[in-house]
Amino acid sequence: MVVSPVRLTLLTKPGCHLCDAARDAVAEVVRELGSAASVDLEELSILDDPELAQRYWDEIPVVLVNGRVHTIWRVDP
Repeated sequence: MVVSPVRLTLLTKPGCHLCDAARDAVAEVVRELGSAASVDLEELSILDDPELAQRYWDEIPVVLVNGRVHTIWRVDP
């Protein structure tokens, strides 16, 4: 059985202290999973994408799992 990787996207913006904490929390979870799961991790700045900025400006950081919102503002491992 082939298991597809989990697509994990962290939406951030520069200078965001909550984004820094979210980045650390996400990294911790990915480390703990180790080889138990395949994770494709991507970080995007909402400042680089007007559509993301409009949609998520008041909610960052945002964690998307397979394209769906999983967590906003405070990210807990």
